[in-house]
Amino acid sequence: MTNRPLVLLDVDGVLNPARRHTLRLRRYECVLDGQAYRILLNARHGAKLSELARDTGAELAWATTWEHHANEQIAPRIGLPALPVIKVNSDPGTRAGEHFKTRHVAEYVAGRPFVWFDDSLGAADWHYLKDHPGVDEFLLVDVDPRTGLTEGHLARARDWLAGRSTPGAGLSRPRA
Repeated sequence: MTNRPLVLLDVDGVLNPARRHTLRLRRYECVLDGQAYRILLNARHGAKLSELARDTGAELAWATTWEHHANEQIAPRIGLPALPVIKVNSDPGTRAGEHFKTRHVAEYVAGRPFVWFDDSLGAADWHYLKDHPGVDEFLLVDVDPRTGLTEGHLARARDWLAGRSTPGAGLSRPRA
């Protein structure tokens, strides 16, 4: 059992923003379970996320409805290795207004500190995680799905991961 912090990654809205093609975003076509998808990815994200993990001693993991498809369709296109996958697509109901992925994340982290990059989290998720047994320190990084992951999001995660041993570090309320 490790206590290495986790950096959890969503795909849609985070690595695949809902915007038009730009110089930094490249369009790809994916076919998943017979359904065609168009995605936009920034090839630099892989190196930046790998650097974040390396510099902070964290482990990257997928927390996305893409599940194992993220290792097949996303990771190679942005330069990430295959990552652990949190199974989130079963039992999509919520109990207290939290996102359906939140319960699966709470079970997966098993007391490890974590940063979670997602575009669909809010106060209900923060409260659910704060009150869940087995969840310790965490930071929810709310990503605007129109822009996706930015340097500011990465800097916020880096600062939090570096300051975890500081008194008062730990649970971080979502931004309003």
